[in-house]
Amino acid sequence: MATPADQKTQRRLAAVLAADVVGFSVMMGQDEEGTLSRIKDLRREVLEPKVHDHLGRVVKTTGDGILVEFSSPVEAVRCAKEIQECLAAAGSGESSKALELRIGINLGDIIIEADGDIYGDGVNVAARLEQLAEPGGIWVSGKVYEEVRDKLPYSFEDRGEQQVKNITRPVRIYSLRAAPTNTGSPNTRPALPLPDRPSLAVLPFTNMSGDPEQEYFADGVVEDIITALSRVRWFFVIARNSSFTYKGRSVDIRQVGRELGVRYVLEGSIRKAGSRVRVTGQLIEAANGRHVWADRFDGELADIFDLQDRITESVVGAIEPSISRAEIERASAKPTHDLDAYDLYMQALAHYYAHTKPASDEALRLLGRALELNPNYSSAKALGAVIYNLRFAQNWADQAEVEAGIQLAREALADHHDDPTTLSRAGTAVAFLARDFETALAAIDRALMLNPNLASAYGNSGLIRAWVGDWITSIDHFERENRLSPFDPLMGYSVGHSLALLGAGRPEEALTWARKAVQELPNFLAGLRALIVTLVELGRVEEARVVGQRLLAQDPKQTITVADRQIPHQDRQFRERLFAALRTAGIPE
Repeated sequence: MATPADQKTQRRLAAVLAADVVGFSVMMGQDEEGTLSRIKDLRREVLEPKVHDHLGRVVKTTGDGILVEFSSPVEAVRCAKEIQECLAAAGSGESSKALELRIGINLGDIIIEADGDIYGDGVNVAARLEQLAEPGGIWVSGKVYEEVRDKLPYSFEDRGEQQVKNITRPVRIYSLRAAPTNTGSPNTRPALPLPDRPSLAVLPFTNMSGDPEQEYFADGVVEDIITALSRVRWFFVIARNSSFTYKGRSVDIRQVGRELGVRYVLEGSIRKAGSRVRVTGQLIEAANGRHVWADRFDGELADIFDLQDRITESVVGAIEPSISRAEIERASAKPTHDLDAYDLYMQALAHYYAHTKPASDEALRLLGRALELNPNYSSAKALGAVIYNLRFAQNWADQAEVEAGIQLAREALADHHDDPTTLSRAGTAVAFLARDFETALAAIDRALMLNPNLASAYGNSGLIRAWVGDWITSIDHFERENRLSPFDPLMGYSVGHSLALLGAGRPEEALTWARKAVQELPNFLAGLRALIVTLVELGRVEEARVVGQRLLAQDPKQTITVADRQIPHQDRQFRERLFAALRTAGIPE
């Protein structure tokens, strides 16, 4: 029988090395058997011998990764450097077949399971460093750096303190670069400076079908994506003639980023099988090879032009929120003394998505700093207006804040007539705060004309059209928004979708969207009200009363009078339905 001493958790201090193969998913999609064979060779011929030489222990391997424990951080770093040097040497020949690794190393306390597996922050930080490292690179924590800095003849670059996922405190990070991999032609072009906004290039998609006739389809998809992305005014998009100079070449994404002066690169492939075609795409951060987004699309060649349009719509609709998230992460990692108006705007956007009063306070403070640096920054004004929208919807704003939101929205609309996101946000704020639906509809229609793939514009259009009682168009635009961006953090769209379905006489469907809104944002007052109304109209009164108590607990000042001020719907009969349901659920006058 096990004693308490036997069951006591085992811990020890260890250097943990985490590594994975760059681009594993893409390679598997192209050649599963060949990729697995190359990774097995990598483990047998390089990884396991080097770990053995440096007295490490392989804890476990995954499809594309390896986790190793060392008793010495010096040996862990030596092992990592030798591994990268071996891979760099292998890549100096046939680069298309060379594998690249990212490696992260941390020194910390670990928990050891009976089967030898290890857990804890010591492991988690190593895994996060590996994810941040560039292909061919080695990133180490500050603890590792302090142990090896005077013991190894290697140079390190201080990457500063960075907040990493699921780790409470920021981690000091240093990078050590192994020998560079082969980048193709020695006659590479000089690096170009990055623009002051998100920049990207779309490379020609690789035709993997063996059918030369499919080249025109692949090229057509790329040209349509470039054209559609060019409509996003806050993107800097490389023209087709420049990106197509890489057609038919095996290229290093980092080299493409340097030569074209872009932060992101979109690449993909096309494969034909019988009457069907599969197109894959992946968005990559050029500087470090990190995959920001990836997806695949299948369809019938008989509908080739419809398939081409669908792929373009889906790719463009997904890329904008993906780049927004990546830019937020990048701006959040910058030192506070190095922030410009754009970085302040991106940080404010992250706080806005938190949907709490303290976070909205901070977002408005950051936007105030951004507007001090650039008083004509219409994107910052439009975002400020929708933050005041949120504060008004949550009963956090007084009349002065409502007026401030209206002023910011009108200034944004006056300053900028050609930025779809600014038009969409400012138009929604003018509708919600000022009840100026004529101006709002003109702004939202122009946003959709300028960028027919902008998910948030369809969502905001759905809101405004529900508010004016155009249920059919509202539902259609909410469906398009959800198809373009199914994981959008703005669950106000789910609330609007629910109420539009209710207005159209489809309460069962409305209930699904109301529940989704409350699940995603449990404290969002509009979502709780939408759930109450759908439950009452479906005859589920007791459930509605329970939600009514949640609403009052969240906002004790919530009354029918407050709801009358906050609910923007113009259809008088529909408003009375909403108020009647709230009364039934126990909301006081």
